[in-house]
Amino acid sequence: MIDLQSPVATVLGAKEAKRKRLADGLGIHTVGDLLHHFPRRYVRTGELTRVSELEHGQMLTLVGEIVRCDVKSYQDRRTGRPANRVETVLSTDGPSLRMTFFAKNKYSANWRARTLAVGTRGLFVGQVSSFQSSWQLTNPKMVLFGAGDEGDADGEAAWINDVGDYYPIYPLTKGVESWDLQRAVSFALTIVDDLAELLPDRVRADYDVLDVRRALEWVHAPTEPDHVDRAHHRFRFEEALVTQLVLARRRLAVRALGATSRTGGGGLLAAFDARLPFELTTGQREIGAQIERDLAEEHPMNRLLQGEVGSGKTLVALRAMLRVVDSGGQAALLAPTEVLAQQHHRSIVAMLGDLAAGGMLGGAAEGTAVELLTGSMTKAQRTGPLSRMATGEAGLVIGTHALLEDRVGFYDLGLVVVDEQHRFGVEQRAALTGKAATPPHVLVMTATPIPRTVAMTVFGDLETSTLTELPAGRAPIQTNVVPLVDHPGWISRVWERVREEVAKGHQVYVVCPRISGDEPEEGGSDQLDLDEDGFPVPPPEAAPPLSAVEDVATELADGPLAGLRLAVLHGRLHPDEKDRTMRAFARGEVDVLVSTTVIEVGVDVANATGMVLLDADRFGVSQLHQLRGRVGRGGHPGICLLVSHSLDGTPARERLDAVAATTDGFELSRIDLAQRREGDVLGKSQSGFRSGLQTLKVLRDEDTIVAARACATDLLAADPDLLETPLLAVAVADMEQSRQSDFMEKS
Repeated sequence: MIDLQSPVATVLGAKEAKRKRLADGLGIHTVGDLLHHFPRRYVRTGELTRVSELEHGQMLTLVGEIVRCDVKSYQDRRTGRPANRVETVLSTDGPSLRMTFFAKNKYSANWRARTLAVGTRGLFVGQVSSFQSSWQLTNPKMVLFGAGDEGDADGEAAWINDVGDYYPIYPLTKGVESWDLQRAVSFALTIVDDLAELLPDRVRADYDVLDVRRALEWVHAPTEPDHVDRAHHRFRFEEALVTQLVLARRRLAVRALGATSRTGGGGLLAAFDARLPFELTTGQREIGAQIERDLAEEHPMNRLLQGEVGSGKTLVALRAMLRVVDSGGQAALLAPTEVLAQQHHRSIVAMLGDLAAGGMLGGAAEGTAVELLTGSMTKAQRTGPLSRMATGEAGLVIGTHALLEDRVGFYDLGLVVVDEQHRFGVEQRAALTGKAATPPHVLVMTATPIPRTVAMTVFGDLETSTLTELPAGRAPIQTNVVPLVDHPGWISRVWERVREEVAKGHQVYVVCPRISGDEPEEGGSDQLDLDEDGFPVPPPEAAPPLSAVEDVATELADGPLAGLRLAVLHGRLHPDEKDRTMRAFARGEVDVLVSTTVIEVGVDVANATGMVLLDADRFGVSQLHQLRGRVGRGGHPGICLLVSHSLDGTPARERLDAVAATTDGFELSRIDLAQRREGDVLGKSQSGFRSGLQTLKVLRDEDTIVAARACATDLLAADPDLLETPLLAVAVADMEQSRQSDFMEKS
């Protein structure tokens, strides 16, 4: 019996080389993998393809008709012997294209001429070039419509007798052509005996979803315009449903865990609130109240707090931490970098004042100790904090990955706050939560605004809270693109603007993607723009090497910014030096900080009003927005200059223009997701994984995801263990154990 788990060799025959290419290049190992390798587009076979403007080097895939075919003899200059070639003209719905085929001998030339007789139609794939004022298709491969030979010795042509109205074009790998896949798929669909149906009849009826066999037939060989859409809807709904079932089961599992209710009892939070020199925003108050209700429950809170740059997420988290300390517990804040951990420690100690000196001379009676633990601290420096954490003297602990070490212990860890959660994997978060006697409450924060459907799909096991307001005192930020390809002289004006900001008594960041000329990018997105077929778009040939902190700092100090106080900051510096540099910048002792993206999050210097981002096209939309958020935090208007060598009309320039057009992080997050490969945005790209989502796109398929979430809730309410839908239960279990589950658990 042939089923979806059968080796793909069962439909390929003895073609071992092709089987290896499918496995290595496309990840196709089984018949199921093959049938779920969907076409990326379709070509209408009943009409000639409309061809618009042609460009040299352009790759074309089109349906055309041979309108001229001649065999020509000529003298081969290399051998001096007579040779033959076949010259043809291919008609399209647009310009005609010449195709020339060189033959080994007269017999081969005549065979080619018969194959490409006038009137022959087929699918032609090749690169456009120009020769003697005529367009030609170079080294074309083709599948010809009608009865004929299986193909030629060079694999340049194949015949298909029963061609449908829409011919599928598949994602390919070297040595595999689209017609190879089309033939294998067609054969597989005729011999597969058992196509497992995951979706119950009632679900398919309620949500207007095709059965799996019809969906597979329609996605690979559609005969009507709506067949592809309906087939894709089936597979997107199936994937969305399995994903939402995994997330819903995880939410139920968390609720089933016991946790200590943290309802207060001390006066620390009240004392802190009474000293705040400003009013909380409406969002901060509402979300704070929701978190307090969560903390009072006897099951763990598992909440995502997202918000705009500068919306006050840290303050919301701090108030939750103080509530836990009031209840007699401890709270830990996990930050991804030492710079951010130190910044959090400084700002929290400053906000608390004498409330951060609990148990010390001069400390407030309601206060607690606030400890910092980072990887660069010496054994002697760690001894005191570790002791106070273990005895419970330290109510608040802020640290980096050092908090995850086995020797780090807590007296009563009640709340874990994870900042910039996307930089931590599930194992790291579990290592910290595992240090609690009972499951702690968890609050994860992100300063990268997340579209609603991303939150539902990637962070669907978390309750989500969103801060949309900005606190009073945030000044507007003017953002401009500086296109050096078009206006190379404008770089001088950039440095003039930096001097103007410094002359006003303000400070400026200059951000570079690299540390030094021989180093890779640090923290840059390594953004690769892709064409519509998924191939990388190379950067402009004229673009200079990427800017590096050390080189730029020297050039600026010796040139346009001579006389100003410059400092550098990057990941290779010793942590103590990084801390000294940031403190000096915060005190106003540095005019211009030349840095990598280590200042992307958490850095809060009220007097910084300007930012210059060199090679800005190397960063993603969300990262640009985060970096821009470092300025304008002290009530002074800010300016952000995006310096780039990208060409007008390219994806890179469109990305920069989008950032310059709005400061709305939620709008930019949708643009970011729409422009970039979804795997980069959703997947664990930080850990080398692609997104586990195969057919879903969280912006395009919002309605499908919402419907699947409702369906998942209904199914689990009626049948928590999915006993009545065993195949669906297996799919859910497989996803829970897969890398996709890991990618979702990164929250």
